Amino acid sequence: MRCSQTMRYLSLAAALCLPVAARAQFTSQAPVGPLKNLSLLKPPSNSKVAIVVFEDLGCPHCAVAHPIELQAAAQTHVPIERYDLPIPSHVWTYEGAVCARYIQNRISPSLANQFRTDLFAAQMRISSREDVLQFTQSWLQRHGKQMPFVVDPDGSLAKQVDSDVELGRRLNVSWTPTIVVVTDHQQQVICGANAQGGDPREIIPVVEAALAHVQSQPQRIKHTEGSH
Repeated sequence: MRCSQTMRYLSLAAALCLPVAARAQFTSQAPVGPLKNLSLLKPPSNSKVAIVVFEDLGCPHCAVAHPIELQAAAQTHVPIERYDLPIPSHVWTYEGAVCARYIQNRISPSLANQFRTDLFAAQMRISSREDVLQFTQSWLQRHGKQMPFVVDPDGSLAKQVDSDVELGRRLNVSWTPTIVVVTDHQQQVICGANAQGGDPREIIPVVEAALAHVQSQPQRIKHTEGSH
């Protein structure tokens, strides 16, 4: 099984070495596939464009896309709205998502990004809830933090993960990662419309096209909503 997963990583890395066929545009075309209700996805109130990501921390495709997402956000100065979608057959990823949410909410969002990066890199060494809890404890110690005896005593972090999963159901998200570039009124799917997965390298050109699009539009009063 581990050998098979290694081959999956190698095949994914090889695929990303291929050139992007054409510079992507922000067309806001309806996705071909099961996704629906994408108008529910909005950028935060302080941004006109966002990169929306549904991911599973045990998904090798998500691990490949993750650094590309971070690079795109840094290069375009556009936020990532990240949602956890733990795959039920991945026995440890729900607990991993709760741990990531603990670091995000109780310590630092930027540190949570680094935690996700390192957890993605450690996927092949984790196979149980105990493994991910031990990984999190050691990781926090290396970063000068102490893991509490109970990470989520009142269940509030788990409820946030459950809320992400419920949103994924409403959108009929069937693949991870699902990546969508959104403005207030338009959405374009990068990955997740079908089993082929899409190409996360299209994030940057699509975001740049979306920024150009919103800058060319008349100013609208934006409704302020609670951020994710």
